[in-house]
Amino acid sequence: MSRKGNCYDNACIESFHSILKKELIYCTKFKTKHQAYEAIFRYIEFFYNRKRVHSSLGYVSPVQFAATFSETA
Repeated sequence: MSRKGNCYDNACIESFHSILKKELIYCTKFKTKHQAYEAIFRYIEFFYNRKRVHSSLGYVSPVQFAATFSETA
C-alpha cells in the first residue's frame, strides 16, 4: 500500500474507465439504469475481455492471453 493521495494507485482502473467512457458511455444514450448496467456488462464481458486487444498483453485479448499462459505453464 502506498501513501494517501498517490496518483499512481488508481492508474490502471482510471485507464479502464477512460476507455469505457470513450468507447461506450459517451456514444450511447441510456433510458434506464438497468439498460446502462446491461450495456456495460455486455461491453466488459463480451467485448473488452474476449475481443478487444490490449497492448500490455502483446496485442491479444485477455482470454487469448490466459489460454496461451495456461498452455505454457
